[in-house]
Amino acid sequence: MNNHIRELRVEFKMTQEQLAEMVGVSRQSIIAIESQKYNPSLELAYKISKAFHKSIEDVFIFDEEGS
Repeated sequence: MNNHIRELRVEFKMTQEQLAEMVGVSRQSIIAIESQKYNPSLELAYKISKAFHKSIEDVFIFDEEGS
């Protein structure tokens, strides 16, 4: 699953640490999600999308062929 987290963080002038604190995970978790090494739970995806005032679909791109 691809995502726009890094681009959104830059747009919102937010660090990985700040986003991690907002959604209740470690900075390492944000790094793993941004680099597509880890797919977040639905609850975490929702929290991340709300941190950017976006829908889940605007933050995460589900690749049906790759899954």
